[in-house]
Amino acid sequence: MEVQESKILSQCSRMQKILLVGEGEFSFSLSLAKAFAYVAKITAVSLDVRVGLGRQYSNGDANVKELESLGCTVVRGINVHTMTSDYRLSRYDRIVFNFPHAGKHKDVVTGFMQSAPEMMNEGGEIHFTNMTMYPFNKLDIKSLAGENGLRLIKQMQFKKWIFPCYSNKCECSCDSHSHSHFPFQVVVISMLKK
Repeated sequence: MEVQESKILSQCSRMQKILLVGEGEFSFSLSLAKAFAYVAKITAVSLDVRVGLGRQYSNGDANVKELESLGCTVVRGINVHTMTSDYRLSRYDRIVFNFPHAGKHKDVVTGFMQSAPEMMNEGGEIHFTNMTMYPFNKLDIKSLAGENGLRLIKQMQFKKWIFPCYSNKCECSCDSHSHSHFPFQVVVISMLKK
């Protein structure tokens, strides 16, 4: 896990408070938690309030149980539009949103961009992962960021192989057998407050 951990640590550190937003089956959270020895600072949230995730996500319930056994906080029923006022959340050093269904739900991304900056600690970053293919590329992330007091600081390719437990449920034909990349470009966009 040494190589994987060092690559993950270049973006997130086990010493940072990390909020993972929009976790469907909590597989990205689990990958990150397994990379860190100390995971009490990871909070994974989902809009879904159902306790039984098995109907929609085959590994959802098992992932949540494992996250909780590792010391992570799992919070359900979190809406990106209102998350700033949710008493269960606080301020974070890294706020991560992977692959929102941006092609269909621009309002979800806009809500995230409005809420996340209010939840960042000083010097914190927002990491937003998106695909560069249609319809996901219709979002103008740079403009959305600017409208919400953020500026882009870097853009890098998302390397799925770094997160071995991660299973993306995107609305496109992903090559689920490939551990090194998606069949199209995927980028992680990092943002800071202006």
